[in-house]
Amino acid sequence: MVEVVQNKKIMKYEAVIGLEVHAQLLTRSKIFCPCSTEFGAPPNTNTCPVCLGFPGALPVLNREAVVMAVKAAMALECRINSISIFARKNYFYPDLPKGYQISQYDQPLAQNGKMVLTGEGEARLVRIKRVHMEEDAGKSVHDGFADSDRFSYIDLNRSGTPLIEIVSEPDIRTPGEAYEYLARMKTILEYLEVCDGNMEEGSLRCDANVSVRPSGQESLGTKTELKNLNSLRFLQKALEYEIARQISTLEHGEKVVQETRLWNPVEQRTTSMRTKEEAHDYRYFPEPDLPPLAVSESWQDEIRATMPELPEARKARFVLEYQIPEYDAGVLTSFRPLADYFEQTVALCQSPKVVSNWIMGDLLGNLKAFDKTIADSPVKPQELADLIKLIECGKISGKMAKEVFEVMFREGTTPLSVIEAKGLKQITDAAQIEPVIRDVIAKNQKALEQYRAGKNASFGFFVGQVMKETKGQANPRLVNDLLKKMLSGQ
Repeated sequence: MVEVVQNKKIMKYEAVIGLEVHAQLLTRSKIFCPCSTEFGAPPNTNTCPVCLGFPGALPVLNREAVVMAVKAAMALECRINSISIFARKNYFYPDLPKGYQISQYDQPLAQNGKMVLTGEGEARLVRIKRVHMEEDAGKSVHDGFADSDRFSYIDLNRSGTPLIEIVSEPDIRTPGEAYEYLARMKTILEYLEVCDGNMEEGSLRCDANVSVRPSGQESLGTKTELKNLNSLRFLQKALEYEIARQISTLEHGEKVVQETRLWNPVEQRTTSMRTKEEAHDYRYFPEPDLPPLAVSESWQDEIRATMPELPEARKARFVLEYQIPEYDAGVLTSFRPLADYFEQTVALCQSPKVVSNWIMGDLLGNLKAFDKTIADSPVKPQELADLIKLIECGKISGKMAKEVFEVMFREGTTPLSVIEAKGLKQITDAAQIEPVIRDVIAKNQKALEQYRAGKNASFGFFVGQVMKETKGQANPRLVNDLLKKMLSGQ
């Protein structure tokens, strides 16, 4: 275990972090062959001579993969290179059938992008060094624990799935900033519909390069690479541990070794995997079976015209157009289908803040409780808008609406049908409420005396009693108005 480092020692050091994000593109077929990219198919069924690396099988670049990669690069404010080159990255691994991976090296698709982080107070600019295209490797599946019973299997369904790798400069300084960077990246890719962001299935993965140096020092320390982090929480935890481990190593007068390490979520620590390779170890050279990739200005303009409104721009518009707090706008735009749901509902009832409250409270709460996504919500924008209109026109109270919503969510029905079935229509006729108020006052003379003596808290008692007698169906505003008059003797 890493020795706990005192805060004063941590302050002596600064972490330097760079992230490499690998995102599977949402194409229906692989990057160099027509095989399906469907997840969950039986092992080794989505394969052909090209993605199995058979001799003589030639790759053909998937145009849609290029379009998706360019969209991602544009969203990250990168410069799209008019010419990029595919290269062979040579290394041996059991799930790499060709013995090399087709990637891009010194002439990538895009370069010089950026992302501004704001989550920890001060804004931090993170430069994006490059976005390049490559093919994914297969998958090794290990079974058994004892050496005599341990087997490894290879599934090449994933081999050849199109990837983009997004490489940042070492501009990140804390695990919290790394978390924000990856979360923002995930949201952007999902908005573009170029990656589903499913980290559990491996369609979005992250490697982190981390080193520490004395505060104020310009030169970088020896870095380690944390490989295949497949959740935001694991990324943050792994970085926290690794930073503490490196500081502890230096404080004991030892040197940090450049290596690749893995995060063990069970033991909550990083473990050594292998000595870190350098670029020359991969013996890159241009892929002889693929011509240079040309992305002309006109093609870039065509792709740019299909770009959706991105999360930061949509957040700013929500604040300006709908006059909702920045916090609300941030939550609502964190996921594109959620932002769409909000706008569809507002278009039907014209009450942005009310809609925001219902979505962030009751809707998201129920979705989480029943493990559903917004796409699976039994309450559609039309039903939520209808419910809000019923509150605003006085047919039901806000409290009654909460009960109605719960039934709507469980049964997938409309607000009117729930109201009719449960007899929840709000009482808005003063002639029906006044006798109830008189009866409540008559039964509570001591509370009446206290109210008239200036004890205003007694007013809330009377409101509660009237609502109880009407089973919550009396219009609260009307109850308040009538009570004030009748308690004062009018």
